Amino acid sequence: MGWSVLLDEFSALFSGANGFSGGCGSGGGSDRQGIAVQFKEGYFVGPDNGLVSGLMEKFEAIAAVSLDNPQYWRTTDTQQISRTFHGRDIFAPVAAHLATGIALEKLGHRINLNELLTLPLPPYTHRGDHIEGTIQHIDHFGNIITTIPAKLCTNLQGFALWGDRQIPLVTAYSQVPKQTLCTLIGSHGWLEISLNQGNAQQKLAAKRHDPIIFLPNK
Repeated sequence: MGWSVLLDEFSALFSGANGFSGGCGSGGGSDRQGIAVQFKEGYFVGPDNGLVSGLMEKFEAIAAVSLDNPQYWRTTDTQQISRTFHGRDIFAPVAAHLATGIALEKLGHRINLNELLTLPLPPYTHRGDHIEGTIQHIDHFGNIITTIPAKLCTNLQGFALWGDRQIPLVTAYSQVPKQTLCTLIGSHGWLEISLNQGNAQQKLAAKRHDPIIFLPNK
């Protein structure tokens, strides 16, 4: 889920002639297909492993193809294509060709959009006066990214519960003292728990899928 979070964060830049090329996971070299998906805003190029799910939730997909035409890969000699580095040998070259105006249908055969692998949306639940979610990602700074979307924190008031800790929702790290926990809306659009000038994951010994509760102020 972590790569999906990162792609979702960069989706604000997805407009006009922009596009994304991505690849992740242990499926490199397997039978999974490479895909290119066309949106009004641009293109996604990468593996059919659910990575594109977040974009398809935010933007309307127009068409998709399977990347089976090696004319637009790094080399047409398929024996020289790495089994574990499709980002370099297939996805990046295809993205470059799209950026120059190559038509989508030249890259491979059409596939139905509803055949693309999708990931389930990160879960959260309304329970009475609070919202229950989980940790979906922890970044390299130790910020704890939850499955609670920003749209549920519209008044920017409330606090997260971690055990018996009440962690206040703020709009900037500087609103709490150094080495103090805070809750805020990250640039990725999810509620996150951070430690001002520190590592929240280490302080809380948090791990992915741990439960998080958020109580918005009325």
